[in-house]
Amino acid sequence: MQDEDASALIDAKIASMTDWRGATLGRLRALIREADPAIEETVKWRKPTNPAGVPTWEREGVLCTGETYKDKVKLTFAKGAAIDDPAALFNSSLDGNVRRAIDFAEGDEVDAAAFKALIRAAVEANLAKPARAKKG
Repeated sequence: MQDEDASALIDAKIASMTDWRGATLGRLRALIREADPAIEETVKWRKPTNPAGVPTWEREGVLCTGETYKDKVKLTFAKGAAIDDPAALFNSSLDGNVRRAIDFAEGDEVDAAAFKALIRAAVEANLAKPARAKKG
């Protein structure tokens, strides 16, 4: 999927959520882009039950996904267990061997500097060990 197409789908998803979840996902997206302008936006896992798919940010593999639920916005980091988190932003999926997540509830503030540092650490983890190219 082209970057512009994915970005437009993510724009539409954020615009369709007229409550705090859309604003939160939009803010997190902006911080991700600020942290590293080379990050690419994609949309994965589109299906009839979720036609908008899941916003995904990648650089040499998946960095994180952004999902919205009734009570939270969840960013799941693909290699979260391998990333230093000095500000202790990860607050979900803490006992997995690979992923870590941050759940944002209504009213939660985002520590922009710490969040961008975490994104940059995720990029570094991917650059150190990029995802394998798909066969085909």
